[in-house]
Amino acid sequence: MSNQAFRVQGNAHLSGSIQPQGAKNEALQIVSAVLLTDKKVSIRNIPDILDIRKQIELLKGLGVKVEKINDNDYSFQADDIDTDHLSSPEYQENAKKIRGSVMLLGPLLARFKKAFLPKPGGDKIGRRRLDTHFLGFEKLGASFNYDENEDQFYIGAEKLHGTFIL
Repeated sequence: MSNQAFRVQGNAHLSGSIQPQGAKNEALQIVSAVLLTDKKVSIRNIPDILDIRKQIELLKGLGVKVEKINDNDYSFQADDIDTDHLSSPEYQENAKKIRGSVMLLGPLLARFKKAFLPKPGGDKIGRRRLDTHFLGFEKLGASFNYDENEDQFYIGAEKLHGTFIL
């Protein structure tokens, strides 16, 4: 039996319900999406783990109002975003700490037409390339410039357009 499944044997009838736990990678994407609107957004079942807390701190630095409702539920409002903060040393240093900071690119490009991204760090488990994100954004109409002195990418997207991406 694999460690990813349960095998139930016998004639016992099972019933009940479970509450799935929030997953980090999905939560990073969902939390990042609060940048797409200036309206208040409530999100439930956000896992209380370090990468999520760091991503929320990045959002706060940009001006997102964050209210922790309880252990795993939050409300966010991105109605006063300081896009200049993206190129600040503070943002750059904090964004380097987690690979999930790349998840902010899509919402930033869609709403504000620009983003900055240092080479992200985070844990080194497995292959998690950034070029697939970059190629996808380029196909949508974004342009990438790398500043060697600042060790960061500038991404501009004056006009995004739909396309097929595989």
